[in-house]
Amino acid sequence: MSIARLPALLAWLVICFAVAAFGAWFTPGEWYAAIDKPPWTPPNWLFGPVWTALYAMMAVAAWLVWCRREQPGAGTALGLFVAQLIVNGLWSWLFFGLHWVGLALLDLLLLWVLLLATLVAFFRQHRLAGWLLVPYLLWVSNAVSLNAGIWVLN
Repeated sequence: MSIARLPALLAWLVICFAVAAFGAWFTPGEWYAAIDKPPWTPPNWLFGPVWTALYAMMAVAAWLVWCRREQPGAGTALGLFVAQLIVNGLWSWLFFGLHWVGLALLDLLLLWVLLLATLVAFFRQHRLAGWLLVPYLLWVSNAVSLNAGIWVLN
């Protein structure tokens, strides 16, 4: 790894954690505490550490692909990454900010599709970059089931 590539890693970390900060702006609050949730809902304390780890892995994955940005398909892979990141950030606003549970579920389904496409594109560019997105896909899959459960229960 060249030291010249470290500013780009820092940039990807800033981008990913800026989305995390935007999402954190919309807190669960009393509304979320009062609604019915599926029995498989993780405890509230787990979300912060998991999302922190996921955003860090996402940044490293994007950086690994960025390091190969001259390769065919790398630009498309990074474009998909940015698209899914935007959709990711919108979920907290829709769900916690506006309480639009159904629209938030649609957002998560779009996120899942974009994330799967990103993961496949990242695997084609750098195997480790693809593997770094697997936990994120699993977490978003669980989020889809939670959001759907909340939509049905409420």
